[in-house]
Parts: sequence; structure tokens; C-alpha cells
Amino acid sequence: MPPLPDALAARLPSPLEEAADARFARRGVRLLLKRDDLIHPELVGNKWRKLAPALREALASGARERGTALLTFGGAYSNHLRATAAAGRLLGLRTIGVVRGEELADRELNPSLARCAADGMRLHFVPRADYRRRTDPAWQEELRERFGPCLLVPEGGSDGAAVRHCAELGRELRGLTDVAAVACGTGGTFAGMAAGLAPGQRGLGIPVLKGGFLTGEVRRLQREAFGQVRGDWWLDDRFHGGGYARTSPELEEFAADFAGRHGLARLDRVYVAKLLYGLTVLVSEGAFDRGSTVTAVITG
Repeated sequence: MPPLPDALAARLPSPLEEAADARFARRGVRLLLKRDDLIHPELVGNKWRKLAPALREALASGARERGTALLTFGGAYSNHLRATAAAGRLLGLRTIGVVRGEELADRELNPSLARCAADGMRLHFVPRADYRRRTDPAWQEELRERFGPCLLVPEGGSDGAAVRHCAELGRELRGLTDVAAVACGTGGTFAGMAAGLAPGQRGLGIPVLKGGFLTGEVRRLQREAFGQVRGDWWLDDRFHGGGYARTSPELEEFAADFAGRHGLARLDRVYVAKLLYGLTVLVSEGAFDRGSTVTAVITG
């Protein structure tokens, strides 16, 4: 595959920063922040890592010249939709976002969807029952008939190619940490990161959706990418806060405090705040060995 144009050049490996935090230090645990949020100003963090293979494929196939669109799926607050729309603008590719929730079509666009529209993405709102068919080849063909030639990118950008590309995140952390932790939506970033870690390192995923389905999905993605389940990893699904994009006064207070302590301009509430809150609870429970290093991947 050809390299991506300069407009999508990434800062890799992403920086690794020490986070001196008394809540970890008193347990003898070192906390590092893997600043994937600094990879690219518009395709932030793991979104760049997951989308890069699809974007290379689109450019190599002549999608821009033929007017083939990138069509993908997401909810009303999807960072993946925003990243896809931004990539389309930067590369001159048409983009279509299939958005969960037909009722949203009659409302004012929220900031996430408004940004997608401003970047040229065509938004197509569908009932939730239809959205559940997003992996159904027959429904995908209906979308192609409606919108013309499309390169379909799965929800969250998570497929075998994306997982293989995200393994580089784990490789960037080899020899530098005992536990590498990341917030999980569709599970693609985590599946790749965990596979890329070295023997003796462990991957920890903090799901931001409730339902307890992610273990099977991570295994499926790893089998699709590598032919087998890889890495030493586990999930802790206690920290979703009630579901995707849901927050609470406690989480808001934690996020503001953590950002202030560590000089972060803004702390994403959908993913990163839940990850860091979960790690803070886990260290208080003695989940990490004294003398160990834990790395939190800051994805956006």
C-alpha cells in the first residue's frame, strides 16, 4: 500500500509521559500516559491507527478519482465518524455516515455530528433496528444501491486490517510497561495493542459500553487479524458509567481534577476519563503489583 499523503502524516511513536500521581505512588505503582491524542490534530489517537489501512486502500484503488465514498457507521457522539469525515476532507474523498437513531434527523445536530457535516460527510439517520443490521451483506448492498459506489468501513473502524495496524501500539510499549491499558468501544484498538505487547506484559481493556459482550468480540477480531487469540489480556467492565457517552458528577469531578493535576488541556469523557477512573480504582484495590508500571493510552 502507498504511504498516506502529508496531510495525514502521523507523529509516531506517540510520546510517553510520566504522570506523578500520589494515588498510584502510595501503592508503589508508576503511571505513564501514552499520548496517542498527539498523533494527528484531526484524526486523534487510535482513530488514525484504525483508519489508516482503509484510507490507504481507498487511495490505492482510485476511490478519489472515481468518486467512490467511504461509508461507515456510528452513534450520535461517534469519534470514529468525526475522524472519517476529517480524513475525507483532507484527502478529497466523499464520506457517508450511517447514524444510529432515526429520531435524530429532526433535531439540531450535536457538536460531533455538526463537525462531521462541516467536513462534508453526508449523514444518513436510520432506525436502531436497521442499524443492528450494519454487518448484514444484504443491507450493505441496499446502502450501495442508495449511495452509489462505496468502500464500507466497519463501526469504529474495527476489522482485521485495523487490528493488525493497532498491534504497532503494543510494540511501541515493549519493554516500557508491565500493564498497558486502553478504553474500549468496538474493541479493535485493544485487540491489536494486546497482540503487539511482548511476553510478560499484560493488556487491560476498560469497556465504555455496558453489556459484557466485548470479550468475545476481541477474540473474534484477533482471530480475524492473526488467525488466533494473542496476548495476555483482560477486561474490567465496571467503569462504563451506565453506557456509552454517559457521565456522572463523580466522573466529571474526577476528570477535571486529573486534567488539572497532569496538565491536560481537556480530558475526553466518553473514553479516557473512564479509563483513568478505572485505573485509579484498580490501584486502590491493589490490582497492580508494587514496583510495577501501568500505562494508560490517551486516545483522544
